[in-house]
Amino acid sequence: MKIDDKFFMKLAINEAWKYQFLTYPNPSVGCVVVKGDSEILSIEAHKEVGKAHAEVNALKEAFLKYHPNDVLKTLSNSFEIHEYLIKHHNDFFNDCTIYVTLEPCNHVGKTPSCANLLKQLKPKRVVIAHKDMNNQAKDGQKTLEEASIECEVGCMKKEAYDLLYPFLKWNSGTFIFYKMAQTLNGTIDGGKISSNQTLAYVHTLRDRIDLLVIGGNTVRTDRPTLDARYVVGTAPEVLIYSQKTIFDTQIPLFKIPNRKVTISDDLFKLLDYKFVMIEGGYTLLEKLKEKIDFLILLVTPKIRNGLNAQNIIDMDFEIIHENFIGKEKIIYLRRKVK
Repeated sequence: MKIDDKFFMKLAINEAWKYQFLTYPNPSVGCVVVKGDSEILSIEAHKEVGKAHAEVNALKEAFLKYHPNDVLKTLSNSFEIHEYLIKHHNDFFNDCTIYVTLEPCNHVGKTPSCANLLKQLKPKRVVIAHKDMNNQAKDGQKTLEEASIECEVGCMKKEAYDLLYPFLKWNSGTFIFYKMAQTLNGTIDGGKISSNQTLAYVHTLRDRIDLLVIGGNTVRTDRPTLDARYVVGTAPEVLIYSQKTIFDTQIPLFKIPNRKVTISDDLFKLLDYKFVMIEGGYTLLEKLKEKIDFLILLVTPKIRNGLNAQNIIDMDFEIIHENFIGKEKIIYLRRKVK
């Protein structure tokens, strides 16, 4: 394996994917700090909107690698970490290279400017995978170069774009992904499929999204709740995709306080939302396939008898990324337009 800029950037991209969708409405971003030629000090990511950016988490952990008992360890507020590092870095980062999947932000919002922090810390080099196209946040590279910090842009740009794509889509309109849990042989029924850890991940997604879409037949058959109780989160608004508008109101999903439930087969309603998740099986996927950006497969390592695709669907995808949730696999696929 060749240890070069791509190697370190790949680590940053992989770390960022662990938090894909969970940072909404912010982008998913990863960062790696390397001291000298190859000593990896930290691999970090932005983990939640309003919390520290990837660069701040990575710089903090890198500093603590050499100063494990420093008071910095007790700080979690992004503004406090910025201020502390600027006062106490003592040129620690001067021989470091910073690998970041998105150009460091150049503005102060809920968190301070990462470009300004790096300007003060003066690392040897900053390698950026993808430029920031957000008008408020862009031009971090310019700030760094004006401080005589060497910058390189475009390392693994395609992979960084794949990571950034949901953010770009929900910023310009609506990002829609289809979530489906299945066994190794594609079975999607026959009782509980996913582990509790994977279910907790799904509930975390429900806590983040603007709208959850589900088919009418599934609602009538499974009588779901569709909340985020595994993570004590907020239950999303629900759109039941159905031509028939009569449902048993005793079904648990109708009992969630302050939840808006819409029953409709008008898919233009999806465009009223920025971030949409569809939960369902193959039949609903076939009906809505022209609307989705990503398919997210949650695959459990089992083979079971039951319902699978079997000739009812014809779609092509590009595998964007894959990862593990415990012993189960999550696969991110982007729909190819034929």
